[in-house]
Amino acid sequence: MGDSRPEDPHAVVLEMLNRAHTLPPWLLATWVERYSHRIGATSVRIYLNDYEQRALMPLTVSGEAPDAVRPVPVDGTPAGRAFAHTEQVEALTPGDGRLWTPMIDGADRLGVVELGFPEVDEDTRELARRFTDVVTVLLISKGGHTDVYFRARRNRAMTLPAEMQWHLLPPLTVVDPRVALTGVVEPSYEVGGDAFDYAINHGTAHLAIFDAMGHGLSASVMSAVAVGAYRHARRAGVPVEKMYSLIDAEFSREFGAERFVTAQLADLDLATGCLRLVNAGHPAPLLVRGSRVVDRLSGPATLPIGLGGTEPDATVWDLQPGDMVLLYTDGVVEARRHGDEFGEERFVDLVEQEVRTGLPLPEVLRRINLAALDWAGSELRDDATMLLVEWRSPDLPPY
Repeated sequence: MGDSRPEDPHAVVLEMLNRAHTLPPWLLATWVERYSHRIGATSVRIYLNDYEQRALMPLTVSGEAPDAVRPVPVDGTPAGRAFAHTEQVEALTPGDGRLWTPMIDGADRLGVVELGFPEVDEDTRELARRFTDVVTVLLISKGGHTDVYFRARRNRAMTLPAEMQWHLLPPLTVVDPRVALTGVVEPSYEVGGDAFDYAINHGTAHLAIFDAMGHGLSASVMSAVAVGAYRHARRAGVPVEKMYSLIDAEFSREFGAERFVTAQLADLDLATGCLRLVNAGHPAPLLVRGSRVVDRLSGPATLPIGLGGTEPDATVWDLQPGDMVLLYTDGVVEARRHGDEFGEERFVDLVEQEVRTGLPLPEVLRRINLAALDWAGSELRDDATMLLVEWRSPDLPPY
């Protein structure tokens, strides 16, 4: 007779991880479904965050029609709450328990895994977390080898410039004990010339936003050159003032004097909170302290990249622990509805309102972004980018 004893679910999860190296990436959902039954789950579904962060898109199993399962709204659903709050959510009825567990890469929210169980207790909750951790690792490691996950994330068609921009961007969110950064770009499926970038290197957070002139493919190409030149200068270890000059020289060499990109470049010392900022044509960043916008980080502005500006002096600001700085492009405040501009006053009110919620930083920015987009009726006159950085306690170790 065969061994009918139930399997150890934690051993199954470990086996799942150990055997994943040769898994065809397009079979991830099917493979996860098979292993879910072995840990005692009655059902499983992987949902991926769509580019606009309004919906969670199902990753279908092999043989399932692409539209067999409907997207789940982020707002007003258990799955959406798990995603928005980055916490496990449950719904229990007799004989049927549902757990929604967020998939998080560091602090970057990728989606949610929904698992059904006949009964739910603390052991089941912990098992669902570990199972979701493995799914997350596989999603990340396999994502560069297939288009399946990119297709699944899309709620509608994406333009070529937007395709290029999304592959240019870093992960939307990064968090360590001393700093948190999160960014958004809009319109998500048509963005062309806006971009942001960041890196955390040896106690310094480097951050930048860019807005290339014009729209469409030409703007996307200019933005890509600017971001590439920024990364090249940053990795050479030069200060932020010199970065501007190096980016300007490379951009001018490629495009001449008739094209330009506006930008903000900043370095944040994570030990002291000293922020050094170069502004090349963007609105002054907002300084948020507590739950209020207390200042605008204004200072001498230099010419946009590509117009031959001289090496600028950085504006220096000393942040306090817990301070947030919001960098944004003019497309955010220049959105219009029936001729009425969204404007800085509405924007400041919106920022303060969402910061007061106390939600995780990426959720605060998601809500700011979607509220501004909804006010404009989802139609923007220009691309809009925001990058929100929070300086945390300097007393915490960097690990």
